[in-house]
Amino acid sequence: MSEVQTYVVPGVHCAHCEAAVTEAVSAVPGVSSVTVDLESKLVTITGEALDDGALRQAIGEAGYEVAA
Repeated sequence: MSEVQTYVVPGVHCAHCEAAVTEAVSAVPGVSSVTVDLESKLVTITGEALDDGALRQAIGEAGYEVAA
């Protein structure tokens, strides 16, 4: 069964940001889709057995910080 994780990432504001986050998060095992909403600053991730720590790390490695 798919699960969904949503993160607030205040630093995303352009197509480059969207692409960087999508690419980094898509590489995490179990991720099937990534949606970045630039207006609401939300990153929504769908997949199987998602690892919160790995997802946050991938967003960080892309150069962005997840809001607390």
